[in-house]
Amino acid sequence: MTRLSALKSALLATCALLPTAAFAQQTLQTIEVVGVSPVQGSEIAKDKIPSNVETIGARELDHSRAPSLLDGILQSVPGVSLSDQTGNAFQRDLNYRGQTASPVLGTPQGIAVYQNGTRINEAFGDVVNWDLIPEMAIARMTLMPNNPLFGLNATGGALSIEMKNGFTYQGAETQLFGGSFGRLQSGAQYGWNNGTYSAYIAAEGAYDRGWRDYSSASQIRRMYADFGARGDTAEFHLSFTGADNKLGSVAATPIEMLNQRWSSVYTWPQSLRLQMQMVQASLKWAPTDTLSVQANGYYRNYKSSRIDGNGTEVQDDGGGFFVLQDAAGTPWGINRNGPVANTLAGDAALGQIDRNTVKTDSYGGSLQATSTTQLFGHDNHFVVGASVDHGNTNFQATSELGTIDNNLFVTGLGVYIDQPNAGLAPVNLNAKNTYLGVYATNTFDITSQLALTAGGRFNWAQINLRDQTGFAPLLNSDNNFQRFNPVVGLTYKITPNMTAYAGYSEANRAPTPLELGCSDPANPCLIDNFLIADPPLKQVVSRTVEGGLRGEISGGGSAYAAAPPPYRKAPVKAAAVDDGWRLRWGLSLFRTENSDDIIQVVDPANPVRGYFKNAGNTLRQGVEAKLDLAWNRWTAYANYTFIDATFRSAFDVNDPFLGVPVGVVSGNHIPGIPAHRLKLGAEYAVTDDWKVGASVNYVGSQYLLHDETNVYPKVPAYWVVNVNTSYQVTKNVEVFGLVQNLFNQRYYSAGTVFDPAGFNTAGGGTAFALNDPRSMVPGMPLAAYAGIRAKF
Repeated sequence: MTRLSALKSALLATCALLPTAAFAQQTLQTIEVVGVSPVQGSEIAKDKIPSNVETIGARELDHSRAPSLLDGILQSVPGVSLSDQTGNAFQRDLNYRGQTASPVLGTPQGIAVYQNGTRINEAFGDVVNWDLIPEMAIARMTLMPNNPLFGLNATGGALSIEMKNGFTYQGAETQLFGGSFGRLQSGAQYGWNNGTYSAYIAAEGAYDRGWRDYSSASQIRRMYADFGARGDTAEFHLSFTGADNKLGSVAATPIEMLNQRWSSVYTWPQSLRLQMQMVQASLKWAPTDTLSVQANGYYRNYKSSRIDGNGTEVQDDGGGFFVLQDAAGTPWGINRNGPVANTLAGDAALGQIDRNTVKTDSYGGSLQATSTTQLFGHDNHFVVGASVDHGNTNFQATSELGTIDNNLFVTGLGVYIDQPNAGLAPVNLNAKNTYLGVYATNTFDITSQLALTAGGRFNWAQINLRDQTGFAPLLNSDNNFQRFNPVVGLTYKITPNMTAYAGYSEANRAPTPLELGCSDPANPCLIDNFLIADPPLKQVVSRTVEGGLRGEISGGGSAYAAAPPPYRKAPVKAAAVDDGWRLRWGLSLFRTENSDDIIQVVDPANPVRGYFKNAGNTLRQGVEAKLDLAWNRWTAYANYTFIDATFRSAFDVNDPFLGVPVGVVSGNHIPGIPAHRLKLGAEYAVTDDWKVGASVNYVGSQYLLHDETNVYPKVPAYWVVNVNTSYQVTKNVEVFGLVQNLFNQRYYSAGTVFDPAGFNTAGGGTAFALNDPRSMVPGMPLAAYAGIRAKF
């Protein structure tokens, strides 16, 4: 048993003798712990963390309150919002403090995500595929800002996911729920241990037809299994995560089309298949009460296959042949092997079907030691560790010429576009990336009230790209990035129930292989489909200052019983709750400045193409405030976030609508980041067995993506009301229901500027032209779900 575990056991035993549970709750708060590094086993009291760390458990993620993992995070974590680029509920972006963890290739990633200590940002584009994470198997999630120990991409923070095992979960549970838009989802989990050995398994399946026209259906299949063994000083786990998912996506739709039909789509088919298998092994060894060693290793196999119907740059040359133009306007035949005749009717709209596959094998591991030996007679918490991650990726892409019908469906013609001189040819790229990190952090109790944290991490990244076709030598490159990122902070316990904190940290993000392969303005590429050339990009460096206050007040004899997790570990009958109450609160100020931030820029001549560039300095600063109340039969929360996200350097971008370069000046707002977010929610226990709840989510207006000069109308602010209820039929059976978007609000979750000129026709004209350059992702209309859960 570690020194911290022994202290916790002693405090619990002491609390059992005290006259009021409210005092027990107050004491327990001092030993609520969170991890300070990616590897589990480095936990420290939350009140000694010099940042606004947030932790949620399995209860906040269950489907009786939210239909998916991302909805659960949105409802439970202050400062988090969701945006949508794909039109698929399983593939949304998670935004925090103006940074993003997104499943969409080409989106700048600013949040590092870990599962059981393994970084699951995919090797090629650092994307995060939320649909691959088995929701039912999640035990706890911690969102940690202001901590460079989590390595690359932690410029906006890190999300650490801890999975269940047979030592932390016992019993069996099955659940089934479904409802609107053909949603049917089921899951089962089972955990067991005999004190020495443990086993846990969870499996989930889901089908959702989607509410957008034609191509938004999804099928989810995923599982998680863990086998463990432990003795007096050591604990070992071997786990497996697997998924095979098919996802429809419909992306943004011109606002003119949405005004006519809310569920309309703009070009299809659009589909994605994701497959993943990951094996993890972890070992914790505690030779003494004050020293522990943690180690883990993993192998991850990942494959994505995308089909995307789009418009095309192909046109008739006036002589009956299809051509493409290069950057200088010179026409080239669409296939290097010979001319392709245009035999289509003159009014046929031209399109293309873009296909790409990403296949990645990645492996790595970490080794860490944690010491809680006192220093100069004062409590001290020291962590030192190292990690290595290696990825080997093959990226391939092709484009097939097609026609577009009146439903904007693209049908392939069997003719593949292959013209390197015009920058559009099949791609076969090998990318190898190796990331090394060495880190250390120390928290020293200067006094019983004042704690100092200091540390840092050195990151080294090697990214090598090699063209496999022989026709794109500009893609070949070797790239090396390294940096040491420090962190320092103070926490001060003003009273037993109120803590002040302040901290400073730095973090860095290396350009991804995708960004490096598409960074030449003279050779723009079809984002996430075709890579062309590789001028060097600089790494992004963030510098964060944060400070705030957090605390709680309580009263009455049963405040502890009424408190939500992490204090209350098991359901409590409402009859056992009297007038006890408890209020947790927090207020945080933050300022993050990124240097050499990377953005995506469209090509002025061909807006369907683009490239990545360093855009100088950007600033994200703001306020986070939260309240959590537990009183009698009520639990309620309110939190508000304000973010001022601006460019701090002048540079040029290209306007997709005007087709010309435009100048961004310091002070322009960063697109896609709403300034205001407000969340309100409450749940009431009507009887011992029946609960009802409601939540309101308000998101302020935001500028359209690719509107860095802030000249277009913003995506309007919106609010959504959700309600839920649950009833405990028997001790082991519960039924539940929930409604999303109760008032059927029509809102846009995201938007972008696009070129509304329409599509080329085989006769040299234009088809399906529009006038408004705004393209939006519409929010999901009213949806109702019901389910049943049984525990054994």
